[in-house]
Amino acid sequence: MDAALLLALGLLAQSLGLCVGVPGLHRPTTLYPWRRAPALGRVRRAWVIPPISVSENHKRLPYPLVQIKSDKQQLGSVIYSIQGPGVDEEPRGVFSIDKFTGRVFLNAMLDREKTDRFRLRAFALDLGGSTLEDPTDLEIVVVDQNDNRPTFQQEVFTGRVVEGAVPGTYVTRAEATDADDPETDNAALRYSILEQGSPELFSIDEHTGEIRTVQVGLDREVVAVYNLTLQVADMSGDGLTATASAVISVDDINDNAPEFTRDESFMEAAEAVSGVDVGRLEVEDRDLPGSPNWAAKFTILEGDPDGQFTIRTDPKTNAGVLSVVKPLDYESRQLYELKVSVQNEAPLQAAAPRAQQGQARVIVRVQDTNEAPVFQENPLRTSLAEGTPPGTPVATFSARDPDTQQLQRLSYSKDYDPEDWLQVDGATGRIQTQRVLRPASPFLKDGWYRAIILACDDASPPRTATGTLSIEILEVNDHAPVLAPPPLPSSLCSEPHQGPGLLLGATDEDLPPHGAPFHFQLSPRFPELGQNWSLSQINGTHVHLRPRLRLTEGPHALRLLLRDSGRPPQQREQLLNVTVCRCGPDGTCLPGTAALRAGHAGLSLAALLTVLASAAALLLLVLLMVLRTRCRQRSQDKGLMHGLQDDLRDNILNYDEQGGGEEDQDAYDINQLRHPTKLTAPPGRPPLRRDTPYGRLPPQPPRVLPTSPADISDFISDGLEAADSDPSVPPYDTALIYDYEGDGSVAGTLSSILSSLGDEDQDYDYLRDWGPRFARLADMYGHP
Repeated sequence: MDAALLLALGLLAQSLGLCVGVPGLHRPTTLYPWRRAPALGRVRRAWVIPPISVSENHKRLPYPLVQIKSDKQQLGSVIYSIQGPGVDEEPRGVFSIDKFTGRVFLNAMLDREKTDRFRLRAFALDLGGSTLEDPTDLEIVVVDQNDNRPTFQQEVFTGRVVEGAVPGTYVTRAEATDADDPETDNAALRYSILEQGSPELFSIDEHTGEIRTVQVGLDREVVAVYNLTLQVADMSGDGLTATASAVISVDDINDNAPEFTRDESFMEAAEAVSGVDVGRLEVEDRDLPGSPNWAAKFTILEGDPDGQFTIRTDPKTNAGVLSVVKPLDYESRQLYELKVSVQNEAPLQAAAPRAQQGQARVIVRVQDTNEAPVFQENPLRTSLAEGTPPGTPVATFSARDPDTQQLQRLSYSKDYDPEDWLQVDGATGRIQTQRVLRPASPFLKDGWYRAIILACDDASPPRTATGTLSIEILEVNDHAPVLAPPPLPSSLCSEPHQGPGLLLGATDEDLPPHGAPFHFQLSPRFPELGQNWSLSQINGTHVHLRPRLRLTEGPHALRLLLRDSGRPPQQREQLLNVTVCRCGPDGTCLPGTAALRAGHAGLSLAALLTVLASAAALLLLVLLMVLRTRCRQRSQDKGLMHGLQDDLRDNILNYDEQGGGEEDQDAYDINQLRHPTKLTAPPGRPPLRRDTPYGRLPPQPPRVLPTSPADISDFISDGLEAADSDPSVPPYDTALIYDYEGDGSVAGTLSSILSSLGDEDQDYDYLRDWGPRFARLADMYGHP
């Protein structure tokens, strides 16, 4: 603070009755803060003390600031004290007061940047500690000094600007701060550029720090990055200074067109191949590598009408790579002259100079090579009817050799024929069948059979072509529909409108359209069927069978005619056996008619007669064997096993018993067959069976054999019922027990003949009467 200012402050303080201590004055000013004003006007209780200024960083300590006094007591009878920040509050010890004289001292250097003012309270007490005056405020203001340099907010400022930018284009902004009092010149900052090279293309606003271009001439290809040295100074540019850097990058624009390094290039390409590279076209571009301004894009302008070539860009070198995308043919063209142009992906700036070598000529020579044969139609599709016999021609799968300049011969062979169904003529490629293809072949997919044929030339090295032959197997209507087995039991109610009827269905081995819908019809050869029965169609595969009028109970044989939907249609007549029964209200057969439903198994009348005839023949054979054995019974001394009482005939009769199981072993006495002598009944009344249902009945009259096949079933049923009711004969179910194989024979085994002691005395000639099988034994053991 200069002398004039200090003098002015002293005069101001004196005029107010105050003394203000300012650094630089030799004696502190005396203040009377509690002096009363004259009583002429309004009475003020205390003086208002103006702030006391003191410079920061003052080094002559302790330094007297001010002296305060009270006019209530004589000097030496008043005790003074101060309180507040800098005294008894942090920061402590900055200020102190002489309690007897009232002089206030500065004890430490002040820093305005930390605390710019202190507010204290002054007290005046008598010697007894009583308050003489009310406390008064004492404010101390710290005066700023230029003790802080300005500071940039960052060491390096970065900016970007496109090349060719016009003057005044904003680039970036530099910012700095100063810790000194912003109301003084100590913090008045000014910016400048210390260094930027030549020419000077940038300027900085000294007040705001904004950096802008000042002239044209930015060229990234010349200078890509500019480094500037910046300065900031306080005291409006005359005080303390600081420096920083500014890095300005120049962004590229497409102001350079790509150019070919050569006007003409020569290359060679092999024929009959594609997807191969032929050669490279080198280009130059001064723009930023890797950017769209640098990336080249090639175009074939002339010489490739069929689009057989293409040029792609190598992203690393920016060169054009010429490649073949469609196979070349030496026989049709041996030389290509291509006119190629190049340009960037990004559009060229309007003011940029045009390229001098933006086009080039490329000459491509075609090399002759051995080409593979070519099938004229690949894949080849044809069709055959299913069941085609061997030797049927399929197709001629021929190929041609593109090498017209060379004489070559082609041969044909099979590469894939999983069913070994086809035969290929190696010279002509003519294909025919060599067997019938199985309809259930696993290699027949959705009606198609696929084979692969090879065509090979005889050049060195040979070339091979692969052709696919697809044969559609056409469905043929070669199967008539078949009646599906009806549900069991296949019985119908005798009344027309009683019961659900019988559901009939059909199947066909042929595929559509040669299968369903099926046509069901009662055989027209039997008109009476249409009078007694009716068929109602349910869907394409099923019908309902019902009687038209009341029918007799028992088995009925129907003839059905089934026809499919093929062209031409196939039909079949089938026999259907059903049983008509008497039904209850719920539409089911009554229990009493169960015996009449034997026809549900689907046996025809002829089949039933065959079974019964076979059973009767078997029973007759057993009886004949028994009678023959009895007639040939010899005396004891000429028996087969001398000294044995057992009859050997049970070894012949006891086999293959098929009876009622363990519960039916006593249906009749098997010992009667083992001992035929006991078969003769004693005289008198024949024995009666205990299980006869009706007791003793009078003898039945002889029955007359039926003359019509329709009466056979009634004849058998009546006979079985009569046999079951006759108490003097075995029950009718014993007719099922034949060829009994029981627990063993009481006679010895046949091998005991060899162990007999009197073997040589035996007479085995009677074995010849037993048939050819025993004649061999008679020859071995009989008399020579």
